[in-house]
Amino acid sequence: MDVTDRVYTAGMTDEEVDERLRERQTGVLSLARDGDAYAVPVAFRYDGESIRFRLGDDGASRKLAFADATDTACFLAYGYEGPEDSWSIIATGPIRRLPEEDRDATTAADLNDQYVPLRVFDEAIEETALIGYELEIEAITGRRTVR
Repeated sequence: MDVTDRVYTAGMTDEEVDERLRERQTGVLSLARDGDAYAVPVAFRYDGESIRFRLGDDGASRKLAFADATDTACFLAYGYEGPEDSWSIIATGPIRRLPEEDRDATTAADLNDQYVPLRVFDEAIEETALIGYELEIEAITGRRTVR
């Protein structure tokens, strides 16, 4: 006898997906290179058509190497407030590094207003450049628990 708890889920409407992505600030970006997968937690901004990310570059960034080699990226945003209130959204599409002019037009103050603080691990903060990426959404799916 299977005693695993289960809950029913349903597809989210376009409006629900839009609302969740506009209110959320973090998710997981999945990349691929030469048959290897790499997933990284990221801060993001959603504008209704694409998802933008701000990634740190210390000159030896594995995530930037994967991002630049990825043809189709996958992004996951999700929330869990208990078994009766959970949701997830998966978006896929091509990812591209934003041109310098797009990055230069955004000041540090703008970035700080748009994203949660950048998480730096073993790198020196002053030696970490901010690189912008954009995922052009080709497919997006959202699911939520049914109450």
